[in-house]
Amino acid sequence: MNYTVNDKGFYGNYGGAYIPEMLFPNVEELREQYLGILGDPGFQTEFNTLLKDYVGRPSPLYFAKRLSDRYQAKIYLKREDLNHTGAHKINNTLGQILVAERLNKKRIIAETGAGQHGVATATVCALKGIECVVYMGEKDIERQAPNVSRMKILGAKVVPVKSGSKTLKDATNEAIRDWINNPEDTHYIIGSVVGPHPYPDMVTRFQAVISEEIKAQLLEKEGSENPDLIIACVGGGSNAIGAFYHFLDNESVKLVGVEAGGLGVETGKTAATIELGKPGVIHGSRTMLMQTEDGQIMEPHSISAGLDYPGVGPIHAHLCDTGRVEYANVTDEECLNAGFLLSKLEGIIPALESAHALAYLEKIKLAENNVIVINLSGRGDKDLATYIRHSEE
Repeated sequence: MNYTVNDKGFYGNYGGAYIPEMLFPNVEELREQYLGILGDPGFQTEFNTLLKDYVGRPSPLYFAKRLSDRYQAKIYLKREDLNHTGAHKINNTLGQILVAERLNKKRIIAETGAGQHGVATATVCALKGIECVVYMGEKDIERQAPNVSRMKILGAKVVPVKSGSKTLKDATNEAIRDWINNPEDTHYIIGSVVGPHPYPDMVTRFQAVISEEIKAQLLEKEGSENPDLIIACVGGGSNAIGAFYHFLDNESVKLVGVEAGGLGVETGKTAATIELGKPGVIHGSRTMLMQTEDGQIMEPHSISAGLDYPGVGPIHAHLCDTGRVEYANVTDEECLNAGFLLSKLEGIIPALESAHALAYLEKIKLAENNVIVINLSGRGDKDLATYIRHSEE
């Protein structure tokens, strides 16, 4: 089975570049040049040096002893929360800023939900001295205030988005409008494996470092580079595909993506795209999308701003269709319980996004010799207000 993108930008039935004519030159320039840029030895040297010395990679693969004792299995946490800026997002923004430099772009725009991608984008723009504008929904600005402050301190302009649900989908719409109006000098750093081709493939390549490291680290710790199971949360899906990528061709490794069930998939207050979605086009690609009977996009809901998206990356839609990855969902309450549990058992406060992956442990039967890797995609500093509010209830 082939899980890579084809020359038309599709994974099976999903992907492509459904874009306004005004954006065609930008996207085409990127499509024609990204593989050459990524394959250039000078690019590789600069990227890998920055990953090591600036981001702090490789991120540790931590054996969570008390969590393992509780679930009677060997549970490892891939500590993306220990990266500079506190999440996996920096792997991609660092790669894209180096691409933008080589395309002679003088201005960067981005969208953000939880704020982690916004912070990671502002960080690499500061590193390279490039102008940065981040679009963020008003609702997300309110619930992710610490990250808004970080972006501003780093020199980014944060633009509040007041349309629609005032969350990630709407921020993405505004970023695309900006790009249409500033096609010559601006590069759009998309934060997940979504958007028109070549973005899903490019972001996948930058995040694949996660699974590359997992293989080497597991070999050292367990004598085998293959775990029994890898679990990761899925919003757009970049941390998940990063954790899955180098295992896709090995059917013996079970892969599970966990979406945000919100208040429950039957309530209408959810972001469980794979469970509820139908094929449709959003933000430049054909994918699975939560939509009404007449094709209108449904407003998603999740306690975690980073999973609050009505679509999913086209590669995940394809992995679902082929059966290679199993997709599940957990509720807001289950996510919170898992976040509190990890905090108390291991002294690690996870991002609410990552807590969704942890919550899946409650839904499966594990054997004592099972080796499980959970991608801990981000740290919980940004979610402290939510944690505190729910601990007092």
